[in-house]
This record gives sequence, structure tokens and C-alpha cells, in this order.
Amino acid sequence: MAFKNQHLSYSRLSRFEQCPLSFKLHYIDKRQDEPGVPLRFGKAVHAVLETLLREHMEQEREGALSEERAVALWQEAWAAGELSGLAVFEEGLAILRSYVRRQGHVDHQDVLAIEKRFELEVGPFTVLGFIDRVDRVDDETVEVIDYKTNRLLFSREEVDSSLQMSLYHLAARQLWPWAKRVRLTFDMLRHDLRMTTERDEEQLAAAIAYVETMGRMTEEAREFPARLNANCVYCDHRQDCPAYAAALQGERTVICEDTSDLELVAREREEVARLSKVLYARKQELEDVLKAHLDAHDELVLAGVRYRMFNAASKSYPLDRTLEVLARATGDEREQLVGRLASIDNKAVDGLLKDLAKTLGKDRVNLLKAELEAVVERRFSQRFWAKEVA
Repeated sequence: MAFKNQHLSYSRLSRFEQCPLSFKLHYIDKRQDEPGVPLRFGKAVHAVLETLLREHMEQEREGALSEERAVALWQEAWAAGELSGLAVFEEGLAILRSYVRRQGHVDHQDVLAIEKRFELEVGPFTVLGFIDRVDRVDDETVEVIDYKTNRLLFSREEVDSSLQMSLYHLAARQLWPWAKRVRLTFDMLRHDLRMTTERDEEQLAAAIAYVETMGRMTEEAREFPARLNANCVYCDHRQDCPAYAAALQGERTVICEDTSDLELVAREREEVARLSKVLYARKQELEDVLKAHLDAHDELVLAGVRYRMFNAASKSYPLDRTLEVLARATGDEREQLVGRLASIDNKAVDGLLKDLAKTLGKDRVNLLKAELEAVVERRFSQRFWAKEVA
């Protein structure tokens, strides 16, 4: 019998895109999933934020969120999520305390929704989803906020092309039709950073077409190959994946003995690259287990190896105070010192220009780009680059 989606969601499409076998195990075979620590940790943090804000709204409060209540809710969510390890507990606590403090004054009337369910009709499919939070910015603008506990920050390109955010924009426009503008924000909780983007009509049309295309692909697929990558270690079906088991054992299918055969060299290189990502991620997972036990012990001696934690120092110099000290010691002007010490990377400039385009307009920003190109300093170095050919 051919598989038919009861509905689509961002998580379904993302799972199929990342690994068709994981999609099959989860949605077609309906295997029991085994979420790992990162997934359970993220779910627990989300649960605390949902309850904390919902209580604030229900009590019709204006003012700061309760840090004391956040701590109590984290204790409950921690136990419910069957998490362990003092370091992980403290990390969650720090994330929540920081979140409460940077929220500042919260007016319940400005929070339009928490964990808001939506349905979108896309071709023959119904797309279901939940938005973590929606705020009223002004009489014409709403802000959709999605909480992320990722350790790695998204790139600007990932934020601006996120399918999840495109779906949220479509949902917000449907739920709050009075809003002329939809602001889309990833709140990167581990980094105290909000990454904001917007969508235009062309991007939204492309997202709709993509969802319909991917939905049909999930139903028409006859083969569901595993796609090994660094995220395999977090997959909730990794125990049922023969490709993952083989990768952990270092099984190889391609070994190039004749390095003059460049086609074979490339094939082995790609296989080794995939295996190394899986093995490195597994190494990190195992180290996290050992680190959790080192919270209660000065050291562990296991399998002939001694494990312990130590502090590693790093330095950063606050700009104003550093310039003040150097200016006093050298007699140089602040501008001279800034010219010698400071530089701005390309990513920071691109991000600023994208934000400025919203207020200055694209034409003015294009002129600004041309002016900046005239002063940019370029350096070149050779780097090895590899990408699959579509």
C-alpha cells in the first residue's frame, strides 16, 4: 500500500530531507523513537518558557518575568525529562535566568500567542505546526519567535532561507490578517542572540511550491537510503539504522590503492569524510557522558585511561577600556589605535546591510555597498572545497 501523509509539518519535511531512512522508520514503520539528551534538554527548556509566559499572560501581569518561578519550573522539567548531570542542569538554569533577565518588562497584552497551533493548505496537503511565541510589535507588525537551544549558531544564509520561518510567516499572515509586516526571529538561547529575518512574496511562493514538491516525494518514494552526517548521533532512530552501526565500526566500501585513479580517490575521500563526521559526533557524545560523571569526581580511571577536567583560560579585551590604556601608554590618538587594532568581518557587514535595507531601502544600500567595496581590504588564501553535484 502506498504511503499517504495524514499531514505535513516542518519536522516531517526536514527529516525526509536530511535522511529518508529516518523518515521511513519514524512515519511509515512507526518505530519507537529514543530521543537523546539534546532533544530532551531542548524540550525541557521549551516547556519551562511556555509555562512561564503562559502564567504571566493568564495573570494579566505587566513587568519582569519571575526568575524564581523559572527555577522551580526547570526543576520540574528536569525530573520529567529524565535528564542527569550537574553541568547540564546548570546550563539549563543559566539559559533560563539569562532569558528572564533580558526580557525585561513584559506586558501580557503584547504577547499574542504561545505555542500557537496553525494549519496551512498547500496543494493537496495540510501543513500543521506550532509557533513558540508571537508578539505584537506595533499596529502593523507582529514578531514570530522560535526558541533554539542549538550549540551552533545558524549562518545568515540559513536564517534567511529557513523553510520553517517561511511557514511561520504564512501562518502568521493567516492568523493575524491585520499585520502588514511579519518579523521572524530565532532566539538562540545558548548564545543570548536573536537572529531576525523577513520574507518577500517571491520567497513565500517558492516555499509553498517546495513544500508541495517535497510532500509528493515522501509519498512517491520507493527507496529510503540512509544519509550519514554529523547529526546521526542525535537521531532518535539511530539504534535501528544499519548504516549508523556500520559507521561506528568503521566499515568501508571504498579503498583506493591506486592514487592515480582520481575518480576512486574522490569516492574514498567522500566516504571517509562522512564516516569521520559520524565518529567525531559519537566521540563528543561519549565525552559528554564522562564529563557528567566528572561533576561528582575529581578524576576517573577507566579502560587504562585517566580522565579529569581542567580550566582553560581565554582572553578578550573590552574595546573602550583597552583603547584608554593603550592611548595613555603610547600617546596615540584613539582613532590611530582603532585603525591598527580593529577590523570588521564580511559576515557582520552583510548582516548590518540586510538590516539597513529595511529602513534605507535597497537602492540606498546598494550605493552603500559600492562605497564599502572601495575601502575593503582583500586577502587570499587557498582552501580545499568539496560539494556534491546535484
